[in-house]
Amino acid sequence: MKKSFITLCLASLLSANAFALVPAGNDATTKPDLYYLKNDQAIDSLALLPPPPEVGSIAFLNDQAMYEQGRLLRNTERGKLAAEDANLSSGGVANAFSGAFGSPITQKDAPQLHKLLTNMIEDAGDLATRGAKQKYMRIRPFAFYNVPTCNTKDQDELSKNGSYPSGHTAIGWATALVLAEVNPQRQNEILKRGFDLGQSRVICGYHWQSDVDAARVVGSAVVATLHTNPAFQQQLQRAKEEFAASHK
Repeated sequence: MKKSFITLCLASLLSANAFALVPAGNDATTKPDLYYLKNDQAIDSLALLPPPPEVGSIAFLNDQAMYEQGRLLRNTERGKLAAEDANLSSGGVANAFSGAFGSPITQKDAPQLHKLLTNMIEDAGDLATRGAKQKYMRIRPFAFYNVPTCNTKDQDELSKNGSYPSGHTAIGWATALVLAEVNPQRQNEILKRGFDLGQSRVICGYHWQSDVDAARVVGSAVVATLHTNPAFQQQLQRAKEEFAASHK
């Protein structure tokens, strides 16, 4: 009996510690214009993902090879696009997808869709990536190599934020999945654009390839979770109706 009681206490302690590993921070209760989900509703990237590759491992050698491949593209048109893709705030994510979507995604042209995308941005970019980012605090490529990114003004801030997984990629991939649902006729173009947003992070040296690959898993999981959220469901339906009405 005594042994069972001790075992139960240890199990409770471990369970409490595991819960405590999920970091607190902004969510739908503090910034409802940027989140649909609360902390306790979000996926835990630390529990979902394996650890990032260790320096010297075969997986890290691939990260290094992809970094070098991306660096060679910086002075090309693809590199220019990668630099532009760094801005996903203030409507940036909607603007990034307008071409692939086939029509402008602005507050004026598509207010319901624009609201949907804006409101979910940090569910993917912050809330879902927070656990693994804070736990591993993986060094970013530009800091590892001491080579500037495509946009040096963000470097100081980003150097204090873990590289794994990529928040920008999670936002881009989650956004692509939702837009493909709203406009399935353009799903190939939309999903390709979402994929390219992630690769832009590698080209600019903000992230390793494994950060980006992991973030696509996170982005998919976020969208699955959002589909269980009533507020998201309602706004998604409004966006679909708005799109259908404007494309008769």
